[in-house]
Amino acid sequence: MTSLILNRKAFHEYDILERYTAGIVLTGPEVKSLRAGTANLQDAFCAFKGSELFIYNLYIAPYEKRGYVNTDARHPRKLLLQKAELNRLRGRLTEKGLTLIPLKLFFSERGYAKLEIALARGKKLYDRRRTIQEREARRETERYIKRHTFTD
Repeated sequence: MTSLILNRKAFHEYDILERYTAGIVLTGPEVKSLRAGTANLQDAFCAFKGSELFIYNLYIAPYEKRGYVNTDARHPRKLLLQKAELNRLRGRLTEKGLTLIPLKLFFSERGYAKLEIALARGKKLYDRRRTIQEREARRETERYIKRHTFTD
């Protein structure tokens, strides 16, 4: 798997509960633009429209050699999941505080564009601070251990 675009902000702002890998419906110039690495997941989110799942605000820069095809860089794109997964996600999204967020965009071994999405719950400000404190404490102990270990 070739990882292209990551949404690092998602790990900071959300607790990740479940992960899913979905296909994404793209046009030819969008695929070429993705292969060049010109996309942004920062403001993107997933939502149901009828019985189908779409990703909104996924920015894919227009491909400069696209010819006459001209599409909006942030238009909604359909996500491809199995029906059982879609039904499970729709049921879980009715719970309070849960949302679907994109985590990373990559190409599979077969060359298809895939999007890893996650069912997540938003963190409170104090949860974020606690996460930062735990990370800093872990780094400090690792530094201490590294400085004070004796090798023979």
